[in-house]
Amino acid sequence: MTGGVYRKMGLATLIMTVSVFLSRALGVLRESTIAALGGAGVAVDAYKAAFILPEILNHLLASGFLSITFIPIVARYLAQDDAAGAWRIASTIITLLGGLLALLTLAAMVLTPQLIAIVVPGRDDPQFQAMAIRMTRILLPAQLFFFAGGIFMAVQFVKERFLVPALAPLIYNLGIILGGLLLTPRMGVEGFAWGALAGALIGNCLLQWIGARRAGLRLFFSPAWRHPDLSAYIRLTLPLMVGLTMTFSTEIFSKFFGSYLPAGAIAHIDYAWRIMLVLVAFFGQAVGVAAYPFMARLAAQNQLAEMNRLLNNTLRYLALVIPMAGLLLVVRHEVVRILFERRAFLPADTQATALALAGMLLGAAAFAAQTVVNRGFYATRNTLLPSVYGSAAVIAGLPLYWIGMTTLGVLGVGLAISCSALIQVVLLYTLWNRRSGNSGSREVYRFYGKSILLTIPVAVLLLSIHRILLPWIDTTAFAGSLLMLMVQGVLFLLLMAVAARLFNIEEARILRQRIQNRFSGKHKAHSATAQSAPQPDAAEQQASTNKPPKPPKGEPRP
Repeated sequence: MTGGVYRKMGLATLIMTVSVFLSRALGVLRESTIAALGGAGVAVDAYKAAFILPEILNHLLASGFLSITFIPIVARYLAQDDAAGAWRIASTIITLLGGLLALLTLAAMVLTPQLIAIVVPGRDDPQFQAMAIRMTRILLPAQLFFFAGGIFMAVQFVKERFLVPALAPLIYNLGIILGGLLLTPRMGVEGFAWGALAGALIGNCLLQWIGARRAGLRLFFSPAWRHPDLSAYIRLTLPLMVGLTMTFSTEIFSKFFGSYLPAGAIAHIDYAWRIMLVLVAFFGQAVGVAAYPFMARLAAQNQLAEMNRLLNNTLRYLALVIPMAGLLLVVRHEVVRILFERRAFLPADTQATALALAGMLLGAAAFAAQTVVNRGFYATRNTLLPSVYGSAAVIAGLPLYWIGMTTLGVLGVGLAISCSALIQVVLLYTLWNRRSGNSGSREVYRFYGKSILLTIPVAVLLLSIHRILLPWIDTTAFAGSLLMLMVQGVLFLLLMAVAARLFNIEEARILRQRIQNRFSGKHKAHSATAQSAPQPDAAEQQASTNKPPKPPKGEPRP
C-alpha cells in the first residue's frame, strides 16, 4: 500500500472518528434528554421496544450493510471507467429492493400489535402495549430512508468522500433530541419517535442524496430483475440478512429478555448499552468504517499479506479499549449519575443502569474488535462464513441470557452480552487467521494479553482509591461525581504511564514518541513562520511537521 493511500485512510479515519465521537456524544445527550423527560418507566420501556421491529426490518434488507456489500460492486464498475453501469445497478437495487422494503414496511405496520407481543413477550400490560404499538408505527417508515441513504453513502465512500456521510448520524440524533424537547410537553415520549423519523429523512436520505449527486450518482427507474450484478448483490447480502450479527442480536435479545424483568429494566439495560457504545464507537466503529474501502482495495489486488498487516495493526490499536473499560468500570456510578440522574431519572435508576453497565464493559474490547474482524471477511466478498459462525456464536450464547436474567437481573443480561460478544469475535478471528494464513495474529493476542495484565492492577488500585475517597467526596451530588471522575481520570493516566513502563509496552513508547514528534514539528513550523523563513517544499514539510503533504493535482481527495 502506497503512502498516498495511507494518508487518505488517515484523513478518512479522522473524519469518521470525529463524526462517530460527535454522534455518540449527541447520542448520550439524546439518552440524557430521554432520561430527564421520561425517566426509566413504562413509557421509556415502550419507546425502546418500539425500535425492535424497525431494527428487524432494517436487518432483513441488510440496510446497515449497504456500504459493505454495495461498495465492491460499484468500485469494480468505476475502476473500469463505467460510471453508467455503476448507476444502473444502483438504480436497480433501489427500484426492486426498495419496493420490497416498502411492502414489508406496510405489512409490519398492519401487523404491529401481533408482532410486538412476540418480540417483547414479558410485557403484556395494556399501557405498555398501546404505546409500543403506536411508536413502532411511527418509526417503521424511517427504514426506507435508511435503505436509500445507505446506497447514497456507499457511492460517496467509493468516491472516497466521507464528510457528508459523516453528518448523517449527527443530524439523526439532533432530530431525536429536538423532537423530544419540542413535542414531549404535548405528546410525551412519543415526541422522540417523531424526531427520529424526521432525523432519518433529513440526515440519512435527503442530505445523502445531495452528496451522492455531487459524487456523480444518476438514478432512474430500473426494474431489471435479471441484471447479473443484482443476483451477485443478493448472494453477497443474503447471509447478512439471515445472520445474527453481534450488535443486532444485542439490540433484540437485551429487550426480549429485559421484558421479563420489572418495569424500567429495558430502559436501564439500554441506557447502559448506549454508554458502552460511546467507548466502542470511538475506538472501533470509526476505524472499521474508514479502513474498509482500503481493505477492499487490497483484497481486490490480492495483497492479502498487506491486508493482514493492516488488520492486525488496527486490532492492536483497538486494545486501548481494555484499560478505558477498566476505568469506566470503577467510575460507572459517577458516569451514569452525571449523564442521566436528573428530574425523572432517580438514584435507583442510576444503580440499576450502573449494574447493567458493569456486565457489559467486560466485553467492550470484543465489540470494538468485531468492527474490524468482520470487515476482513467482507473485503474479500465473503459474507457467508462470518454470518454462519457469528449466528452460531449468538445462538450458543442464548442460554447465558436466560441464566443471567433469572439469577442476576440486569447485571446478568449485561454479562451475557459480554460473553456472547467475546465468543463471537474470538471464533471469527480464529477462522480468519486459518483461512488467510495470518501469521501476525500471535502478536495481536499477545498484545491483548499485555493490555489485560496492565489493566487489572490499575483498576484494582483505582477502585481502592475510590473507596478511600468516598467519605470525603459526596458522589450522590452531580458536583461530587464530576470531581471523583476527574480525580480518577488523572490517576488513571498516571498509573497507566507507570504500568506501561514497568510492563515494557513498546507500543506505548512509540505512541508517546509520535506525540512528542508531532508537537515538536508543529512548534518548529510555527517558529519558522514567525521568522518569515522560506517555506519548505512538500517533502521537507512532511519530514519536519510529521504531516502528510497535500496530494498532487489530479489525485482524488476523500
